[in-house]
Amino acid sequence: MEGLYSSSNTIWVLVAAALVFFMQAGFAMVETGFTRAKNAGNIIMKNLMDFSLGTPIYWLFGFGIMFGSSGLFIGGFDPMVKGDYSSILPSGVPLMAFLIFQTVFCATAATIVSGAMAERTKFSSYCIYSMVISAFVYPVSGHWIWGGGWLAQQGFHDFAGSTAVHMVGGVAALVGAKILGPRIGKYDKNGKPKAIPGHSLTLGALGVFILWFCWFGFNGGSTVSATGDDAILAMGSIFVTTNMAAAVATVTVMCITWIRYKKPDVSMTLNGSLAGLVAITAGCDLVTPLGAAVIGILAGFVVVFGIEFIDKVLKIDDPVGAIGVHGLCGAFGTIAVGLFAQEDGLFYGGGVKLLLTQIIGVVSVAAWVTVTMVITFYLIKTIIGLRVSKEEEILGLDIKEHGLTSAYADFMPSPDVFASGGEVAPLGAVPITQAVKVSTTGYTVSEDKQKLTQIVIIAKQNKFEDLKKAMNAIEVTGMTVTNVLGCGIQKGSTEFYRGVPMDMNLLPKIKVEIVVSKVPVETVVNEARKALYTGNIGDGKIFVYDVEDVIKVRTGENGFAALQDEE
Repeated sequence: MEGLYSSSNTIWVLVAAALVFFMQAGFAMVETGFTRAKNAGNIIMKNLMDFSLGTPIYWLFGFGIMFGSSGLFIGGFDPMVKGDYSSILPSGVPLMAFLIFQTVFCATAATIVSGAMAERTKFSSYCIYSMVISAFVYPVSGHWIWGGGWLAQQGFHDFAGSTAVHMVGGVAALVGAKILGPRIGKYDKNGKPKAIPGHSLTLGALGVFILWFCWFGFNGGSTVSATGDDAILAMGSIFVTTNMAAAVATVTVMCITWIRYKKPDVSMTLNGSLAGLVAITAGCDLVTPLGAAVIGILAGFVVVFGIEFIDKVLKIDDPVGAIGVHGLCGAFGTIAVGLFAQEDGLFYGGGVKLLLTQIIGVVSVAAWVTVTMVITFYLIKTIIGLRVSKEEEILGLDIKEHGLTSAYADFMPSPDVFASGGEVAPLGAVPITQAVKVSTTGYTVSEDKQKLTQIVIIAKQNKFEDLKKAMNAIEVTGMTVTNVLGCGIQKGSTEFYRGVPMDMNLLPKIKVEIVVSKVPVETVVNEARKALYTGNIGDGKIFVYDVEDVIKVRTGENGFAALQDEE
């Protein structure tokens, strides 16, 4: 057997497989960052299980169905991959190397769905879906495209998987999110969408950078060869077109959102990077850098208006934009091959044959995935249920599905802007008006006839030092300071998240509590205003309260005496 295999080809395929595997980390970070903190652990588990369940399932069923024969519609049944695949193996690449390379692609298609169905899907139901798509749905359409099936025989071109991987995942996400229904609080009674911001754009950005990096293995590795001048030239060209489309799409989305929302939207721009990567994947080996740039521009428009259409018109709740990024841009990128391919593309004088073939392929695969996923999700919904209960969704899937109090146990938990669309208490909880008897009394003057007043100041964090100096200057030395989160939305200052106006946005603030007696309240208020004033929205607020009494714990002194400093 010596001499049959190429070390350079095999190493390149294995390195690319490792890069594509690492895309799981990228998807996990994107989806975790774009959703709420109370579901972070659940998202991580779903991404982990996509690969962990998909690996043995694809080995037992999927690989044989995808590559077991050159039949028009399906391959063969070959559990544990024991058959002869010499006719389909890339030159110089052993079967096991090709198997792991295809396995990581299968897992990528499966994991796309978790983001679109995030925050309200049963973990057990999701695991069943993941096994179904890895065992049968993805392998069958993959056979049509890459396994010698009818689309391959028609000349359909999808070099690295705009349709075979990304659109399959995107269409499955569309079906799943539609059947599942929106998150609680996503739409008001009139059907108007409400913004539910993710808890960490930092994690989302990290995920996008990981995915961008790994995409060089996703697209470049699909040459499955690193030998000879042709392969080397192709790899360089693929890296350039892949990067070009992503970069241009990112800039395009930034500009679109800057114009539409008056500010460049961070999360949508991150989606723009992924949109360009998905769109170029089908034709990265056939287009020029100029063609890749044009594809990137068009992908930017597709993802922005596609996500808005899905959210506002179709009323489908997709927390991370997976349907727009992978479904719509996957379809667009595949069709774009028929326009921008240097040899047979319409814009290069190749006629409409390739374009029509690409359209037929996109429609056929979309129909296949739609039918199989509708059946799959409805069966799961009927037999064991697809969605968690209302109480579980409100409390978060981390605690209810995994017994995880918080994915950020050592940090202050981030609040949920729309935890339950107005129902922030768990179902069955007693309303506070019934649980606590409330009574009010007027304030009293302390025994030494000195009136006690509490002043509460909510201000920007970066203004604390100025405030402290101002208070010290008027001999106010006692204060309690707390880091808090407050509503930062003001009348006439609408903020947007992914193109949806935000009803409220919680921002980090400081809360300073001061009780005064000797120092006039008016003096404290005026000095605080001078220290905090910038003239811009968000300068803060000052609240003034009457205080009944103050008691010093150690001595029992009360009133004015309790406020005095000790020598």
